[in-house]
Amino acid sequence: MKYYSTNRQAPLASLADAVKKGLAPDKGLYMPERIMRLPETFFENIADMDFHETAAAVAEAFFGDDIPQADLKKIVCDTLSFDTPVVNVHDNIWSLELFHGPTLAFKDVGGRFMARMLSYFIAREGGKKKVTVLVATSGDTGSAVANGFLGVDGIDVIVLYPEGKVSEIQEKQFTTLGQNVTALEIAGNFDDCQRLVKSAFMDEGLNGLLTLTSANSINVARFLPQSFYYFHAYAQLKRAGKADNVVFCVPSGNFGNITAGLMAWRMGLPVKRFIAANNRNDVFLEYLRTGMYRPRASVQTIANAMDVGDPSNFARIMDLYGNSADAVRKDITGCRYTDEDIRNTISEVFRKYGYVLDPHGACGYQGLADNIRPEETGVFLETAHPAKFKDTVEETLGQAVEIPPKLQEFMKNEKKSVRMPNDFGSFRKYLESRAEHA
Repeated sequence: MKYYSTNRQAPLASLADAVKKGLAPDKGLYMPERIMRLPETFFENIADMDFHETAAAVAEAFFGDDIPQADLKKIVCDTLSFDTPVVNVHDNIWSLELFHGPTLAFKDVGGRFMARMLSYFIAREGGKKKVTVLVATSGDTGSAVANGFLGVDGIDVIVLYPEGKVSEIQEKQFTTLGQNVTALEIAGNFDDCQRLVKSAFMDEGLNGLLTLTSANSINVARFLPQSFYYFHAYAQLKRAGKADNVVFCVPSGNFGNITAGLMAWRMGLPVKRFIAANNRNDVFLEYLRTGMYRPRASVQTIANAMDVGDPSNFARIMDLYGNSADAVRKDITGCRYTDEDIRNTISEVFRKYGYVLDPHGACGYQGLADNIRPEETGVFLETAHPAKFKDTVEETLGQAVEIPPKLQEFMKNEKKSVRMPNDFGSFRKYLESRAEHA
């Protein structure tokens, strides 16, 4: 399998090169040159398959040309050391709980998979040159990637995050690790962090000093594995007799998660349609309404992982749909919720059904509640544990939220970060100094 750039101005890349580079030389995002449709027998038998079996079959379709089956299966099994259960909230609305991994967020799947795949390629090449992973985070990406790569030989991780714009628990999950993980606290927003990372990839001088790659969803090894849990959700619904007319509602920030769902759909997953749930950062909803994409500075909300004003994976959605807004509208609808809406949803769902939502999952739930039809089965993605947004959820519910032991351990440790302005010159000097001491 070769990988092409969404900008179509770069040479085709191997999987190993696409994973190590992260971003194509023409600033485009890598996409697989073909999307293999899984056979009907796979979906007929999926209810009898466990998570590892399902994910291994999907991984084989994407990566089987480049990694031997036994090695790929090991990467999948090591990644998925936890479940992603589908839980009925009420009636025809279900929650796909993606917070049962090490950092209690959906990005554990992509982060752990990419760490193992990159480590595999480094080892296969003899581990001669250290790789520096740059990752911009609005919250959960940083913790998932940092913990996925923690202690991995031959890899340094640098996490860039916006000062004062992630929750304390999220921050502790990537600023307390040490070892091969460094956190940079940027005076700006997520889009500033993402801009610095992309600028570093485009700097020829830096790339001559360091081997740089990204662990954001711009990396194919981060976003493609997120399709695994869409298949697993469908398998669980099929076992429950609820797999007809499935609608997925995805809380959307950088749009890697919903793009992974669209890839699963192209592989044959029986889905009726998708809903992209936005917070006040609603550039995608505006695109659906007007056909015009107008990126803008992000605004801070209580659903901070969705605070993205220029989502990178919009380019992949455009690539899948031939830059046609009409084609996108046939498959994806959108919705938008304010902080007040989100708080009201968290409160109402707990009062009526006893289910505790995090702010992002609340957007997903409400997107279904406002748009689902009687004949449909709705699944929203509960992307992080509510305790990761303890202050917001407790204030909304008026009662304490239990903090899982995994999070309690992070909170005991001391934060260590490097504060930095949001200009590329300062970031470049920092990376140069690291290269000198490597």
